[in-house]
Amino acid sequence: MADTLKQRPGPMRLIDATQYRLPIAAKLSILHRASGIIMFVLLPFIIWMFDKSVSSEISYGEFAAVLASPLAKIVVLGLIWSYLHHFCAGVRHLWMDATHSVTKEQGKSSAVVSFAISLLLTVALGAKLFGLF
Repeated sequence: MADTLKQRPGPMRLIDATQYRLPIAAKLSILHRASGIIMFVLLPFIIWMFDKSVSSEISYGEFAAVLASPLAKIVVLGLIWSYLHHFCAGVRHLWMDATHSVTKEQGKSSAVVSFAISLLLTVALGAKLFGLF
């Protein structure tokens, strides 16, 4: 009987975890958490932007001057992506909870739709941010 029991491999290392191929729904879930962290970390920047944009005409001019720099635009684009991704993935999770749609196929298709919507909206708002239209 002792010969038939398999030895437990031990704790998983991070290098072992990176060898797994995650499904798209798992990637969406991980990015959902990451986008929430990004929004939380950049919350002081968001508050500063709001304060500068509504305080006075002079502070709005300072805000517009800072936002003209490419680095600030990239940070704002990251915020746009994180908000849109977090929103779309959150709506997906709410829809799955409300309809009990938890099959593998529905999870994959809703993850693809969520990725597509958030990326298309990010591209559209990013084009507006960088002055393409």
